[in-house]
Amino acid sequence: MTQKPTISTYDRTEGETEAPVETDGVEHEQTTEHARDALTCPECSGQLKSNGAETVCTDCGLVVDDEQVDRGPEWRAFDASEKDEKSRVGAPTTKMMHDDGLSTNIGWQNKDAYGNSLSGSQRKKVQRMRTWNERFRTRDSKERNLKQALGEIERMASALGLPQSVRETASMIYRQALKNDMLPGRSIEGIATASLHAAARMERIPRSVDEIAAVSRVDEEEFKRAYRYINRELELEIQPPDPNEYLPRFASDLDVDDETEHRARELLETGKRANLHSGKSPVGLAAAAIYAAAQFTSDALTQSEVSKVTDISEVTIRNRYQELLEADDARLTGDGDSPVAA
Repeated sequence: MTQKPTISTYDRTEGETEAPVETDGVEHEQTTEHARDALTCPECSGQLKSNGAETVCTDCGLVVDDEQVDRGPEWRAFDASEKDEKSRVGAPTTKMMHDDGLSTNIGWQNKDAYGNSLSGSQRKKVQRMRTWNERFRTRDSKERNLKQALGEIERMASALGLPQSVRETASMIYRQALKNDMLPGRSIEGIATASLHAAARMERIPRSVDEIAAVSRVDEEEFKRAYRYINRELELEIQPPDPNEYLPRFASDLDVDDETEHRARELLETGKRANLHSGKSPVGLAAAAIYAAAQFTSDALTQSEVSKVTDISEVTIRNRYQELLEADDARLTGDGDSPVAA
């Protein structure tokens, strides 16, 4: 017996009307009835509703299914920034990249997804793709400028051990300088260095001028001029660094105990009340305070050790050390106007 062919809805040429599809009526009715039963409550025939973990009847409250697979994330987010931080479907946007991290980056390893090395023809093809990818990522001079500067900020921040918050702030400062056309006549490296120095001071994680200049590609004078320029033009209103901000890092590098650090803070507070910090280097005061505090505690520090870690000369340490002791003696004797020499 020859089987009668059926006509599919896609088996027709242009201009023809859709031919009816032969189906088994009984099977169609069973499918429809099964779908209807799946959407209604088996007890009261009410409407079912799923909340992601359970299927519940909206009328009688019967829990029809409590073992559903929740395909959503296991975390909760209450705003857009928190969602970007927790999401794992892609890298979050960042101002530390010239394109906010939205473009594609082709890795330098000539390997496929399984870790196998590429053939010669494939390596040429991938290298060509890298070249065009870099061209598309930086379409004009401003983007090329920004890409170079942000890479320089990342390099210096890594060398100085600065956290992510400082790098983000430095990137925003440089973007503002570029937006306000402050770059003509000045080097990219100079403005990038100044932006990083300003960001570190704004975040209260300062680095001394000598430390910044040591990792910069420009000399100290150019860096200082650029810093004063962006501070004035962008109206950053950065407060002078507090000597106390250098103490935790110096105490950690010199491996002194908490008692010495606490005593150093007391000496600095006394010196600030005596106005010793006016016109003085905060780094020098912090170094002298650490050395002076060690003389009162069990930590045995030499001026040479403190000088090597803080990058402050021994002469400066001795001078600030004497001034801090004089201010402390004046506090103990109650004579703040005429300090007693140590």
